[in-house]
Amino acid sequence: MIRVVLAEDTYLTREGIARVIEHAEDIELAGLCEDADAARNTVDELRPDVLVTDIRMPPTHRDEGIQLATELRESYPELGVIVLSQHVELLYALELFEHGTGRRAYLLKERVRDPDELHRAIRDVAAGGTAVDPLIVDELLQARQNGRDGRLADLTPREQDILRLLAEGHSNQAIAAELGLSTRTVEHGINAIFPKLGLRPSDDVNRRVKAALLYLSGTS
Repeated sequence: MIRVVLAEDTYLTREGIARVIEHAEDIELAGLCEDADAARNTVDELRPDVLVTDIRMPPTHRDEGIQLATELRESYPELGVIVLSQHVELLYALELFEHGTGRRAYLLKERVRDPDELHRAIRDVAAGGTAVDPLIVDELLQARQNGRDGRLADLTPREQDILRLLAEGHSNQAIAAELGLSTRTVEHGINAIFPKLGLRPSDDVNRRVKAALLYLSGTS
């Protein structure tokens, strides 16, 4: 029996997904949560096999599901996590799989309408596998194409070098030392890179992270 905890803040959606989960004879719904903190506590208490979580929950309604998946990979490496999203959000998907695809899944909520899709994903991540919504795959393929022919190709050679080092996790000072530039020049370069990649100051994910993920998705 695969034991599942479901984290979803919207009542009707939570109840609907719960009913879907309960239809499988080999899957047990062990707990229900309304926010990320409750999900952490419930996982600590019940030690389920799989957490199914909305991508956005209180308190910020941004990327709590992704944060949970990242945290739990460290504290509970055997736990499978399925992140559900209302829309295709490629950068969040890339962040989810950044440290490996094993025991992780990213599905659109519309897939939950087909019980077999969710049941299959639960079984897959519980067994150490992964599941990715086909629309996410399409977006990843498009991102690779954009990396070759689109936004990344618009960067100057120096900007591409700066972005490469940024994607590798270097600070502005380390990038400056590596390229023999001043820190101010690196800062100007990064500020020029962001708009070319379509990253606005209002983006709800750190722009350095987004830029790095865009670079990795286009060159990996």
